[in-house]
Amino acid sequence: MKQFAVIGLGRFGLSVAKTLSRLGHQVLAVDNDQDKVQHVANLVTHAVQADATDEEALRALGIRNVDVAVVSIGEKMESSILATLILKDLGVKHVVAKAHDELHGKVLERVGADRVIYPERDMAVRVATSLVSGNILDFIELSPEYSIVEAACPPEFAGKTLRELNIRARFGLNVVAIRSPQGRIRVSPGADDKVGEGDILVLIGRTENFDKLPKTE
Repeated sequence: MKQFAVIGLGRFGLSVAKTLSRLGHQVLAVDNDQDKVQHVANLVTHAVQADATDEEALRALGIRNVDVAVVSIGEKMESSILATLILKDLGVKHVVAKAHDELHGKVLERVGADRVIYPERDMAVRVATSLVSGNILDFIELSPEYSIVEAACPPEFAGKTLRELNIRARFGLNVVAIRSPQGRIRVSPGADDKVGEGDILVLIGRTENFDKLPKTE
């Protein structure tokens, strides 16, 4: 069980806090809006009204002891930057900060954010990718160049082994797992593992290479 702090309880922050709590972790939820704090109070370990740009207020919460702090302040860019800086100064091990755009993200990195996320951009990429590729079910961008993708097995793949398909040589992608329609998962499948109709392939590789996969539609 890990300890998390979620600072900023807008739609994104609230969703993160609720999900972490549902997964069994301790969650400290912080916002300067009392209504938002009350809304989440029964769903997390602790919910506190506090100003995330007030170093003494955060220090009093013992926030330096959490494993991860998520800064999801929505309205004011300067507030998220200052909160990130304060959290790192207080000794928080890992700070994840939400950015509105590339410039905001660069500033967050400069002041110490260990990871910067772009929820709106990432969701847009995932939706666009699924719209143009009928077999792409889910998409996670690891970096600007590399991604992990869940793809429905193209009909011409069914009944063949990974050796026969030679996906790495043909498409520049690596199969890291195969999930059956019944939910059984084969992690790090071998060359003699066979792909069946309805299977889901979990692939990793350069984002541009996923366009090379045969389409299911």
